[in-house]
Amino acid sequence: MTEHEHVRVAVIGSGFGGLGAAVRLRREGITDFVVLERAGSVGGTWRDNSYPGCACDVPSHLYSFSFAPHPDWPRTFSGQEHIRAYLEHVTDVFGLRPHLRFDSEVKMMTWDQDKLRWGIETSRGFLTADVVVSATGPLSDPKIPDIPGIDSFPGKVFHSARWDHDYDLRGKRVAMIGTGASAIQIVPAIQPDVSRLTLFQRTPPWVMPRVDRAITGAERWLHKQLPFTTQARRGLLWGIRELQVQAFTKRPDELGLVERLARRNMARAVRDPELRAKLTPDYRIGCKRILLSNTYYPALTRANVDVVDSGLARIDGSTLVAADGSTAEADAIIFGTGFHVTDMPIADRVVGTEGRTLAEVWRDGMKSLRGATAAGFPNWMTIIGPNTGLGNSSMILMIESQLNYMADYVRQLDVLGGRAALDARPDAVEGWNDKVQKRMLRTVWNTGGCTSWYLDANGRNTTIWPGTTTEFRSATRRVDLGEYEVLRAPGPNTSGPRTPESRIKNSGTKGAKKVEAGA
Repeated sequence: MTEHEHVRVAVIGSGFGGLGAAVRLRREGITDFVVLERAGSVGGTWRDNSYPGCACDVPSHLYSFSFAPHPDWPRTFSGQEHIRAYLEHVTDVFGLRPHLRFDSEVKMMTWDQDKLRWGIETSRGFLTADVVVSATGPLSDPKIPDIPGIDSFPGKVFHSARWDHDYDLRGKRVAMIGTGASAIQIVPAIQPDVSRLTLFQRTPPWVMPRVDRAITGAERWLHKQLPFTTQARRGLLWGIRELQVQAFTKRPDELGLVERLARRNMARAVRDPELRAKLTPDYRIGCKRILLSNTYYPALTRANVDVVDSGLARIDGSTLVAADGSTAEADAIIFGTGFHVTDMPIADRVVGTEGRTLAEVWRDGMKSLRGATAAGFPNWMTIIGPNTGLGNSSMILMIESQLNYMADYVRQLDVLGGRAALDARPDAVEGWNDKVQKRMLRTVWNTGGCTSWYLDANGRNTTIWPGTTTEFRSATRRVDLGEYEVLRAPGPNTSGPRTPESRIKNSGTKGAKKVEAGA
């Protein structure tokens, strides 16, 4: 990266979202872009999460790009190493390596209102970009709770997303904090090797069987020889999940049958009524993400495992004290406590038109237009933005929808010509979010009686999309210029093409003028 490099598009992050954006830009004929990655390789969350047992809870053929089908998945639910290898493969096949800038953590992004471009300060230098596509993802920055006395703990402490592979857990007393998607994979993976495993649980999850198996050689051969069979498999997996959405979003009572199946799954593995009582949730299934495992419950019944159904309250040296006063000794603490999802750290590093950071604008809750753009942050887009998460299907479907929106966004800038930028109108952002939140009211995520990581500090669900992936695909197929203000730099290009209904007014800010498209 040269000191004053300028690119048309800067993509932040090289996980599914960032690599997908890079592929789409190339397919649009755009090669003047870089992918800024803070680590030394691609992969995003599938690079960072390398803990024992790490795997995806979405079927492999659905958890992959539609434009890069992979006929050779080894299992119906792939492990971390296979997904990471797939992302490396995508990087090579689509020629993305020349665009990658590794070890380039973004420190700050500041909008230049006079030049209509972003100034980006990274750990390797400074560059500017006409458009920024932020694909850092919501599962990128680990969250470790502030436990009193943690500094006094003499043993090893790490988060599941920052696994210390140099530390040998064999024969150790290990405390696992949390019972989310990572924890239910870690517990059965390490239980046979540790001397004692204490699971600190605040809220038990609903766990369904994981219908996983090796994909046969015959199936893989068929998918290679007849590519439409891969597409058919993907389509079937997608269709089933689309049909399930109604129960999550409109009729949560229909999830009662699923709940009974989950109870039966627990009863088969956990015979001890006292332990079963600890593991039985008191909220509607689906309110938190439904987890999949065949080994979690059996691991909890082993003689060297204790379940403390009271959260960790404090630490006194090597003694961990739960909220109910019970104690456990530990040599190592593993936090499976999730990520900064509703308070994404990248928001502190984005400074918009009014000199405020995105975090300041989002202080009362994240809001964006169609999960992509925010008012006051022109030519800045996010992949997997507010209310684009899913509770039952593949996030790759949502990512590809947002890539459609990104592609049309750049096309619209081309049509406008000259030095132009698009800034989401505040009323459009509010209107979109009002509709989303109204739909959210009847969903299981809001009515199921739980507190989940889907909710922000104000209890507002800023994470999940309350509809089908088909609906989201339709809503993000095209950019509606009526939802944006067109900014133009002063000079000879100020009078570039615009709709007849547009009018120009002074923005009240230094430099650029605003063109209210469709006003």
